[in-house]
Amino acid sequence: MLVDSHCHLDFDDLYSQLPDVVARAGEAGIGIMLTIATHMEGYPKVLSIAEQHENIFCTVGIHPHSAELDADVTTEQLVELAQHPKVVGIGETGLDYFYDNSPRDTQRTLFRRHIAAARETGLPLIVHTRDADDDTLEILQDEYEKGAFPGLIHCFSASAALAGACVAMDMSISVSGIATFKTAEPVREALRAVPLENLLVETDSPFLAPIPHRGKTNEPSFVVHTAEKLADIKGVSASEIEETTTDNFFRLFSKAQRPG
Repeated sequence: MLVDSHCHLDFDDLYSQLPDVVARAGEAGIGIMLTIATHMEGYPKVLSIAEQHENIFCTVGIHPHSAELDADVTTEQLVELAQHPKVVGIGETGLDYFYDNSPRDTQRTLFRRHIAAARETGLPLIVHTRDADDDTLEILQDEYEKGAFPGLIHCFSASAALAGACVAMDMSISVSGIATFKTAEPVREALRAVPLENLLVETDSPFLAPIPHRGKTNEPSFVVHTAEKLADIKGVSASEIEETTTDNFFRLFSKAQRPG
C-alpha cells in the first residue's frame, strides 16, 4: 500500500470525476489519501469528501495564498475544527513569496497561529514554502523553541539546508512529482541526505504530475511514479519505499486509522 499524503480532491479537475479518481487510486494500490484544506470557505467541501470515503482523511488550514482572505481566523478556531475524527492535520500553511498573493506579514502571522494549533492538538503541521526558505526556517525554529510540534515540509523543492534543519526538529519531508523532473537535480541531491524515516510521498494533485504524466492533470494514482523515483534516489527497492513511507505516514498522522 502507498499513501498519497497531500492532494486536493476538492479542486474541480479532480472533484468533477471523483468516483473515477478514487477508483483509479485503489487500482494503483493507493490505500489512503489525505485531501488538504486551503481556505475556510472550502473547508466544508474538503471535510465532506473525507466523511464520504473511509480511506480519505483531511486537514484544516489556510494556504498562504488565502491568508489575506482568512486573516481573522484564530488558533482557537483551527483547534476546534480539528476535533473532527476525519481531520488529521493542520494546514496547509506557510509562506509563499513567489506569488505574494497575500501580504507577507499576514502570511507570517497565520503561519504562527497554525503552528500553535499543531502544538496544542498534537496534529502534524503541513508546511508550504516557496521562495521563503529563510523566513520559514526562522519561524519554525523560533516556534520550536517555545514547544515541540510535529510537522512536514510538503512538496519539497527547497534547499538542502532547510531539509536538514527540519529533520533536526524531527519534521518530515514529503516528496512530490517535482523529484522526477529533469531540472530537479538539486532537489534529488537534497533528498539523498534525508533519512528514510523522515520521508513521505505525495502528488499535490491536480498539480505537478510526475514523469511520465508530465503536463496532464495529476491525481493520487500517479504517486506510484514518485515513489519509484524516490527508490532510485535513495538506492533502495520500490517495496522498501512503499513500506517505509506508509509507516512514516501513520506514525506522523497518528490520528489516521490504518486500513485493517
